[in-house]
Amino acid sequence: MTAQTAAIDPEEQWIERARLGDRSAFERIYRAQCGRVYGLCLRLTRDPAVAEDCTQEAFILAWRNLGQFEGRSTLATWLHRIAANVALRRTRRRALEVVAPPEEDDREASGHGIVGDDTPPVDVEKAVASLPEGARHVLVLCGIYGYTHEETANMLGIAVGTCKAQMHRARRLLRERLDA
Repeated sequence: MTAQTAAIDPEEQWIERARLGDRSAFERIYRAQCGRVYGLCLRLTRDPAVAEDCTQEAFILAWRNLGQFEGRSTLATWLHRIAANVALRRTRRRALEVVAPPEEDDREASGHGIVGDDTPPVDVEKAVASLPEGARHVLVLCGIYGYTHEETANMLGIAVGTCKAQMHRARRLLRERLDA
């Protein structure tokens, strides 16, 4: 093993092997990243089945375009960008469909919370999911996944000022929902 080989990050080795067509190397990348990619898709789509589809589509696109990955960002960032674009494209298509509201959490429906505590449990994920689409997308991308306003605005196809306004709106609405 040369000094150069020893200095290569293991993830970089898997990427290089996958670029050469090694499916097992890409499977290893998939297994390491699929949970976070699915989480992003779920937060953007609010539907587990759609999030699974988006996750799979994102990894198919990643496999096909792995040769274009330049390494200027981490692989995780590149995959998140692909997944966000897939999920946002899907939610735009679904915006025209009528979607049934999400079912109540069984725990809340049964009235069972923490014994001796009369305050209802706070479900942050449910509060985020209840935000209007634009505010939710900005909050997830900027607030949760750490994209800059410029990157988020670019992904969503909006102005940076609109992105900042949506973030402010999302925080205000989230605060209201969590305080209620």
